[in-house]
Amino acid sequence: MKGAPFVRYVAALISGILLYVLEPDGAILPLACLAAGFVLLVWSFARDARRVIKPIQRKAGIGSLLILLGLGWFITWQRTDSNRPDHISHLSDTLQGYEGVIAAQPEERAKTYRVELEIRRARWAYRDSLNQPKTNGESWQPLRGRVIIYLDKASQSDSVTPRPVYGEVWLVSGAPRPIDPPLNPDEFNYKRYLSYRNIGYQQYLRPYQRYILGSDPPNPITNCAASVNRWADSVFTRQVGSRAEYALVNAMILGVRDDLDADIYRAYSTAGAVHILSVSGLHVGILFQVLTVLLGFLAKRRGGKLIMAGLQLTILWFYALVTGFSPPVLRSAGMFTMVILARALGRQQQIPNTLGASAFFILCFDPYALFSAGFQLSYLAVAGISAWHAPLYQSITFRNKWANRLWELTAVALVAQLITFPVGVFYFHQFPTYFLLSNPVVIVLSELLLPLAMAALALCWIPYLGDMLGWLLQKTAWLLNGAVMQTSQLPGAAWDGLWLSPLALLLIYTLIVCGVALLLTRNRGYLWATCLASVLLAGITLWGNYRQAHQQRLAVHFLPHRTAVSLTSGHRSTLLTDLDSTDNRSFDFYLKNTFGIWGVSALTLTRMKRPSDSTHARESMPAFYQTPAYALWVWQGKTLLLVNKLSGRNRWRLPAIVDYLVIRRNALYEWEQLNGRVVARHIIFDDSNKTPLTDRLLADAKKKGIPCYSVRQMGAYLAELE
Repeated sequence: MKGAPFVRYVAALISGILLYVLEPDGAILPLACLAAGFVLLVWSFARDARRVIKPIQRKAGIGSLLILLGLGWFITWQRTDSNRPDHISHLSDTLQGYEGVIAAQPEERAKTYRVELEIRRARWAYRDSLNQPKTNGESWQPLRGRVIIYLDKASQSDSVTPRPVYGEVWLVSGAPRPIDPPLNPDEFNYKRYLSYRNIGYQQYLRPYQRYILGSDPPNPITNCAASVNRWADSVFTRQVGSRAEYALVNAMILGVRDDLDADIYRAYSTAGAVHILSVSGLHVGILFQVLTVLLGFLAKRRGGKLIMAGLQLTILWFYALVTGFSPPVLRSAGMFTMVILARALGRQQQIPNTLGASAFFILCFDPYALFSAGFQLSYLAVAGISAWHAPLYQSITFRNKWANRLWELTAVALVAQLITFPVGVFYFHQFPTYFLLSNPVVIVLSELLLPLAMAALALCWIPYLGDMLGWLLQKTAWLLNGAVMQTSQLPGAAWDGLWLSPLALLLIYTLIVCGVALLLTRNRGYLWATCLASVLLAGITLWGNYRQAHQQRLAVHFLPHRTAVSLTSGHRSTLLTDLDSTDNRSFDFYLKNTFGIWGVSALTLTRMKRPSDSTHARESMPAFYQTPAYALWVWQGKTLLLVNKLSGRNRWRLPAIVDYLVIRRNALYEWEQLNGRVVARHIIFDDSNKTPLTDRLLADAKKKGIPCYSVRQMGAYLAELE
C-alpha cells in the first residue's frame, strides 16, 4: 500500500507468525526466507547508486518482506516458553513440589481464586537404572512454566482464605496436570487459548497445600499497576454504593467482572454491548475521543499541541495503570500513543500506517496477541471507522446540531458493526438485533462514565467534590444498566445459534470489502468479485444445510464425571444425561458448540434416573426403558444399552446382542462380569467412571482383544448412521 509501508511490514510479520503456528518444527522455510531476503537486499544496495531504479527498489522491498517473514517465525519461536529446555513440558519425572510467583492479577470466582503462577524451581522424583523412583533429595532445580491455580476459598478453620496478591511467592506441594484438549466436536479449545499465553498446566489446591514464602514481584511496573488497581477498587467501593453499578464500574474501569450478576451480563450480551464490560481498545478509543474534544482548544494556541498531547498521554496511561496494565488496554494505548505523537509533531496523518506500525510493534513483543479476539476486533473497528465513517457520515446532513450528533454516533455504530460482526459471530455465535438502538446510547453514556471515573479517582481526596463525582458516576452507571436492560427485553433482541466456518468468514469479508469498494468507486471489477463471493457463500451455506438436514448421528459426549448421550436426526436431537438442570455452565462449555455446529434447532433433554431409584420408569419418548440398573434405548433400528450396575442377583431380559453398550458409574470391574449377560458390538466408557478403573479395563481389553472406547482418553464417540 503506497504511503503506508507498515501495513506491508505487519502483513509480512503476521505471515511469519502464522507460519510458525502451522509449522512450529519447520525452520527450513523461514531460514530460506531470511537468506533470500538478505541476498536481495545486499544485491540491490551493491548496485551503482545511479542505476537504482524501480525494479531494483522492488527487489529490495521484497527482500525486506522476506526477512520480516522469517523474523516473525523466529520471534514466535522465541516467545514460546515450551521451546526452552528447562520447561516443565520436557520433564519426564514425577514432580513433588515447586516454587512459583504470582505473575498476574488474581481473579475471584464463586468458590475459588484463579491464580497464574510462574514456576521458578522444583524438586521431583526420578527413576534409577532399575526404574525405581528416587527423590533428588533437598536439591531444587530450575524449572520454567506457567500454571493456572484454582485455590479453594475455604480454609481448615472455616474462614475465607485471603485473596492472593500479585508477586506472592508460593511453595506448592504436588504436581500440576496438563490442560485437557477439547474432547467434543467443535468444543472451545481452552488448551490452545491458554497456550497462546504460555500456560499449559493447571492445579486445584486446598489452602494447606501451599505456603506463602514472601513477596518478590517479577515486574516492578506491573506491581505498581496492581497496587493502583487495588487502590482504585477501594475508591469505587466507597463512592459507588449499589452492587449493580459498582460491578459495572469495576468491569469497565478495572477489568474485574467478579461482581457482575449473571442477568446483567446476559442483558449486555443480548443488547450487543457485552464488549463494554471488558477493558479494551474501545474504552481507550472513547477516552481518546473525549480528551480530543475537551482539550481541542489547546491546539489553536502556540505550543498547545504539545501540551494537549502531554495531557492526553498522561490520562490514557493513567487509565492503563488503573486497569493493572490489562493487555488489551496496553495494545490500544500503544496504538493511540502513536496517533497522538503524530498529531503533536505535525506529521501527516496516515491512519493505515499508524495502525500498521502499532500492530507491528505489539506483535514483535507479543506475537500471540494476533489470535486474541480483542486484538482483532479493535483493529478491525478502528480501521473500518477511519476508512468508511467519513463517506457514510457525509452522505446525509442535518441542520439540527443534536440530530447531526446522533447521526454521527449512528454512523460509527453502523460502520463498526459492519466490519466486526463476522468476527463477532465467528467467536460468540450471536448477532444483536437492536445494536442501532443500544450502541449510540452505550457510547454516549460511556463517554460520560469513563471521564467521570478518571476524575473521581484523581479528585477523591478533595472533600465533597469527590463525593459528588462518585454520586454522578453511580447515576451514570445506573442509567447505562437501565438502558441496556430495557433493550435486552425487547422481543427478538438477539439472533442466536449463528455459526461460521473459516471459509464462510473469509467469503463474508470479501463480500463486505468488495461491496463497499463498489459503492465508493463504481468499479466493475468489484462487482464481479462481490457476485462471485455471494455465489460461493450461498453454495457452501446450502450444502451445509443439506448435510445437516440429512444427518443421523449417535454420540457419547465427554462431560466431566457425567453421562451425555445424544441421538441426532436432521435438526432435532435428544440428549440423555444426568447433568443437573441448573448447571448451564457445563452444558455451554462442553456441549453447546457441538449442537450448534450440527445445526440442531430442537434439543430435547431427558434426565436419567439415579441408580438409587427403585422404581422402573418409562419416559415419554418412544423406545426408551429405564431401571436403576440399566437404560435401554432403541433408535433407528439400533439398540443402545447404558449400564449403571452389574450384579449377580438379577438377570436382565434383554436382546442377546446390543449395538452400543455404554458403561457408566463404575458398573464394570472385570470383563468377566459381562459373560452370559450381554454381547455388544461397540463398548464405550463415559466419564462418569473413575479414570484409573477405566485405564485398567482398557489395558485388559487390549490383552484380551476386546474392542472398546473411552471418551476420556479418545474424545467423544461418534457413530454416523445411515
